[in-house]
Amino acid sequence: MTKPVGAITRGTTNPNRLRRVDNFIAYRMDRILRAASTPTVIDLGYGASPVTAVELRGRLAAAVRKDVTVIGLEIDPERVAAALPFADPPWLEFRRGGFELAGLSPVLVRAFNVLRQYAEQEVFAAWRQMTATGALLVEGTCDELGRIATWTVVENGRPLTLTLSARLPVLEHPAIFAERLPKALIHHNVPGHPVHELLRALGRAWETEATPFGPRQRWLATVRRMRADGWPVLDGPARWRLGELTLPWAMERG
Repeated sequence: MTKPVGAITRGTTNPNRLRRVDNFIAYRMDRILRAASTPTVIDLGYGASPVTAVELRGRLAAAVRKDVTVIGLEIDPERVAAALPFADPPWLEFRRGGFELAGLSPVLVRAFNVLRQYAEQEVFAAWRQMTATGALLVEGTCDELGRIATWTVVENGRPLTLTLSARLPVLEHPAIFAERLPKALIHHNVPGHPVHELLRALGRAWETEATPFGPRQRWLATVRRMRADGWPVLDGPARWRLGELTLPWAMERG
């Protein structure tokens, strides 16, 4: 057996905590998963409960293809043992593993609220290891209820995009994203760094676009303002109205 690489993390989880990123995965990775001969997805570091792996399998099976396989990996053997009653082979399995992915070659890896508990200098090595066999990686963090989340898509060890996502009815101000940035960015939210300027610009746009029509319309107006101001905003209103904002990782304004 391949020796697991990594450390046991806190393992905190909740039902529906990762629904925002799961929705994004079903949308953004749809073509890749449909084209795969073996559509295997790894949920790395699912935590003390396997609920998020169970939910990921259900969401991808419903939205993308019924034969998708989700494999939950945990370093802690006790967490693996606790998850086994929830397995549904071959569609949902649980194994011991870490950044080496237990020797598997998946199409996609989701690693959420894992690297946040590591030192920043360890992040890029983990990215490289998790994508070494060609998998795309979706890595990020969220609050305890999944209302505020951020993530990056990584390919061949290199970040491609950054997504900020919020449950709009409870979003008081975009400044809240600063608390949940991916580990690779959270210490860079200081003057002179692009992510600092991004959050400042997003906050200014939110403050400018106050509307009597509710938080969703305000967010749509905010994102449109960001694009009009030269930020390379991706996607369109169908994603924006879900509370998403996605930009290239190299997010400088045009």
